[in-house]
Amino acid sequence: MTPSAEQIRLFESLTQIPGVSGHEMAVREFMKAELSRYTTELVYDNLGSIFAVKRCGIPGAPRLMMSGHMDEVGFLVKQITPKGLIKIFPVGRTWEHVIMAQRVKVYAGDTGKAYPGTVASIPPHLLPANQADHLLSIEQMLVDIGAESREEVLSLGIRPGDQIVVDGPFVPLMGGKKLLAKAWDNRFGCSLAIDVLAELADERLAVDLYIGATVQEESGLRGARTAAFAVEPDVSIVFESSAANDNQGDPLEFGQQGGGVLMRFIDRTSITHRGLFRYAVDLCEEKSIRHQYFMALGGTDSGEIHVARSGCPSMTVGVPSRYIHTNSSMMDYSDYAAAKEFALAFARGLDTAAYRDRIISYSR
Repeated sequence: MTPSAEQIRLFESLTQIPGVSGHEMAVREFMKAELSRYTTELVYDNLGSIFAVKRCGIPGAPRLMMSGHMDEVGFLVKQITPKGLIKIFPVGRTWEHVIMAQRVKVYAGDTGKAYPGTVASIPPHLLPANQADHLLSIEQMLVDIGAESREEVLSLGIRPGDQIVVDGPFVPLMGGKKLLAKAWDNRFGCSLAIDVLAELADERLAVDLYIGATVQEESGLRGARTAAFAVEPDVSIVFESSAANDNQGDPLEFGQQGGGVLMRFIDRTSITHRGLFRYAVDLCEEKSIRHQYFMALGGTDSGEIHVARSGCPSMTVGVPSRYIHTNSSMMDYSDYAAAKEFALAFARGLDTAAYRDRIISYSR
């Protein structure tokens, strides 16, 4: 199973746009253009989350919120040294082991122009033995864009607070069965939102669908909180690219690539609503959608959405991606197809009776 030419276009475009938390503007513009192809109504929160609205016209119909998040992990310019090197500040959870020697792009805030560079440090050859054998902290790392002075960097329009994004080209592997790129966490969710809306554009649903993406998930689920207050959903499905744990070959580990859509039942920020979880798993079984159970040590936007206002049954579904939060994360396209099949079946099948009798009844 391999992606179509249109899906390749969408995947490549989305993964290559820069969008560290708080700097999602270019991603949002792309989402706006794509979502507008299938709806005339878009809503935003005041932080920049964006949702397409597809109303069903049925009084009292449930509001279904489906969302990915636009931001990716990366860095901000912290300080600029007299020699023109850039000290960095991490945004989101990034592992020191995978940062050194990565190529990056520094984006001047005023112009949006990208300046390529590399993550550097004092070479181990020049360090005392007791330091050369130890992993450097992010505070000790620098970005080198080839400038020779602080003044030269400033002349490019680069200032503290500007974003720095790892350079991870989009590359189909094995004929497109696997897809390599930066930022699958979570441009996967952005792509799925666009794909699902496109499939449903000419269909009549029994819910009011709000589908799109939030901001600032990697920096603390901030956009999820504001978006949930803006949308006021009755049910929420969060699309998320999660850490695969299959490359050692243990079939009991959670997150097996090629195993289908992830049904997350718990993580650090939320316990999935039992009525919603049972409904989702039953749907997969009824529709013969390949799926697998999942739990995680991290959290997702569900952590904020499920406790918004008086509470909202919320569940995280998605795909297992290898090497997330690096410049070379990898997604299995068959998992994407299963996630899309689930999302479509969920949106098509949910109505007032299903919400009342099979989901919210577990809470009352």
